[in-house]
Amino acid sequence: MPHPGVPAKELLADEPVEPTVLGSDLVYQGRVWDVRSDTVAYGDGQIVRQYVDHPGAAAVVAVDDEGRVLLIQQYRHPIRHRDWEIPAGLLDIAGETPLETARRELAEEVDLVASSWEPLVSIFTTPGGNDEIVHLFLARGLTPANEVHAREDEEADIRADWLPLADAVAGILAGRLRNGILAVGVLAAAERLRAEENPGA
Repeated sequence: MPHPGVPAKELLADEPVEPTVLGSDLVYQGRVWDVRSDTVAYGDGQIVRQYVDHPGAAAVVAVDDEGRVLLIQQYRHPIRHRDWEIPAGLLDIAGETPLETARRELAEEVDLVASSWEPLVSIFTTPGGNDEIVHLFLARGLTPANEVHAREDEEADIRADWLPLADAVAGILAGRLRNGILAVGVLAAAERLRAEENPGA
């Protein structure tokens, strides 16, 4: 219990910083994202940092009425794996909110719509290497979309599977499911649903 007159300890939170950027060079312009090199005034000197300039993304933890979560598997070239993920997509349409992107990706990747949408968490995926922020949503009340979307490239052979949420959590903790966005989304959804089932616990 805090001592009278002593303020309670502040909750830890990430702290925005706006350093003076002395120069920013486009090192590489890619189809999806770019690479930049920034020279930044920091402390008593300067630092140079290269990073991926990313548009951000939205991702969906889709949970059905049986408590199963929808996972998708697709090829990811940088890691040379067909890893298990959750539906997600880039914030690459001007004016589209993260929630609108999440709705679009759920329909485009797995041909589903949801009647219930709740924000879960937003995360920095790799703060030492890119500026990507992913906004994760919990989607429930799932029904088939009105149309089936054509898919190409890595999405052409997407495999979808429904897994009990507890089994997905176990797979994450056992190291069998290593996608970071999946891990954060599934664990956050499991905690959200646990809190709903045991209010006040």
